[in-house]
Amino acid sequence: MKKISVFLAHFTENAYLCHVNLEKFVELKASSEMINREIIRIKIVQLTYAYYQNGNKNIDTAEKELFFSLSKAYDLYNYLLSLITAVTKEAQRRLEVAQTRAKREGTQEPSPKFVYNRFALQLAENKQLNDFLSTQKLSWADSDVFIGQLFEKIEQSDIYQEYMNSAEDNYELDRELWRKLYKTFIQVNEDLESILEDQSLYWNDDKDIVDTFVIKTIKRFDEQEGAKQELLPEWDSEEEKDFARKLFRSAILNADEYQHYMSEASRNWDFSRLAYMDIILMQIAIAEMMTLPNVPINVTINEYVEIAKFYSTAKSGSYINGMLDAIARNLVKTGRLMKHIDPLKSKPKSVPVEKPSRRPRIKK
Repeated sequence: MKKISVFLAHFTENAYLCHVNLEKFVELKASSEMINREIIRIKIVQLTYAYYQNGNKNIDTAEKELFFSLSKAYDLYNYLLSLITAVTKEAQRRLEVAQTRAKREGTQEPSPKFVYNRFALQLAENKQLNDFLSTQKLSWADSDVFIGQLFEKIEQSDIYQEYMNSAEDNYELDRELWRKLYKTFIQVNEDLESILEDQSLYWNDDKDIVDTFVIKTIKRFDEQEGAKQELLPEWDSEEEKDFARKLFRSAILNADEYQHYMSEASRNWDFSRLAYMDIILMQIAIAEMMTLPNVPINVTINEYVEIAKFYSTAKSGSYINGMLDAIARNLVKTGRLMKHIDPLKSKPKSVPVEKPSRRPRIKK
């Protein structure tokens, strides 16, 4: 199986990815389920790219890999939540050693406040998390060195010291502590990324997005729910699975037709010199317009313009916006797309295409 995690570095010489902004983009749209349409769209972009790069172009195999990739994102969500409990257990182990030494030497015993953090204890008892981890056999047991080093960084931080020295002591502060610690020490952590890379080919690609759902879950925790606190479900309904399946298959099986629409709308430009990722993004966007009647045209265009800002060239967002708008209007006008589109208020300005020295074409 080819690794997808480095694909962004290869699709164009001018490619870039702003992780912080991508996280904000997904966090603002985060819904009540882990795998929502924003993640599905991003995964389809990745897997469609991989489909054209890999030699074996089997649509059934590619679809299975899409759903496997989505399921691995949910595995990572649970695994990262369990990292909080793993750090707490390490802190407890060290506390017990320090307490024994203090009793032996007759010195003051260290505070157990961090170990007794109410949020962390509630998470450790969470039935849904423990059931999932037992079935997937996910554990941090083999990463004890990393866990120890992570706790030491936490223990030396101002965040930790302020918490330990504070006279306030309530559930809200305990939960807020772990939100801050997660964003500071887990969300960006090269050692953690190396561990995840060794465990799954998909997880480093997924982590930026999954982090936002972990943080959202921390915020949602309610002390009154105890061990029955609900985590985000993997899928909210079969409708979302159907959305993923239809969109992915349509984007690939109707590629020639959709690229013809692009060619019609880019008569003033050399279509063969469009950025590779721009073609992929527009191909999937057209597939969404054509095969998913309940998704408005403006929603589809806006979604892929946002994705383009992070997965393609610096000017791709504005170019794709203009292209998709022109394509949609032409399809509606000719009766090939039965959706509403708002009339133009004024003649849109043409957007120049960034012309790199060399860009690959989609392989047929």
